[in-house]
Amino acid sequence: MASSSQSRCGSGSAASRLRNAASTFCSDSQPLLADIRKTVLMMKDIAVQLEKDNLPDKAKELEDAVIELVGLSELSVQFSSAVQAFANAYQPKEEFTNFNTLFEDELSRFKANQSSDVPKNPVVRQFKEAVWNVHHAGQPMPGEEQEDIVMTSIQSNILNITCPLSGKPVTELAEPVRRDVNGLAWLKAEDTCKSMRKMPVSVL
Repeated sequence: MASSSQSRCGSGSAASRLRNAASTFCSDSQPLLADIRKTVLMMKDIAVQLEKDNLPDKAKELEDAVIELVGLSELSVQFSSAVQAFANAYQPKEEFTNFNTLFEDELSRFKANQSSDVPKNPVVRQFKEAVWNVHHAGQPMPGEEQEDIVMTSIQSNILNITCPLSGKPVTELAEPVRRDVNGLAWLKAEDTCKSMRKMPVSVL
């Protein structure tokens, strides 16, 4: 009886240590992610200057490097999240536990739920916009329509806080779009976008 009780206490202690280790690991990864964000911002400023100096090839090299950095950042977030989820869900059992298999399964679930299209990441998009605007300010980027630009800019660049058609807060819209000529955002839907084009700007 005492042996069984000691076994349960030991298992509980092991699970607690695992959760503490996972929490420490996730906390330790935050400075790395912050450094990556700072580096990307610095690279954006350099790329803008290169574009102003008519060195688009060099700016494109920086863009490729930013995409790689953002990809590593996303992978780091997925890995940290999987570590934390794995530790929180771990339940000691009598039989041998294959930690490698359990963690790989957890990591695969996180990867499956995350977007793998790094070039469309908002951070990469903001980098491209900054470089594009050096010589093409006010013009849509290649592949975009003037009135239906998918909104990826930070919220401070949006002039309205609610969708003028649905009345919902912009932050709660599943697929918000931004009208490039006035910075307003609304719900993405074919009928609502058509209605928006017919509405006078003064109404917005």
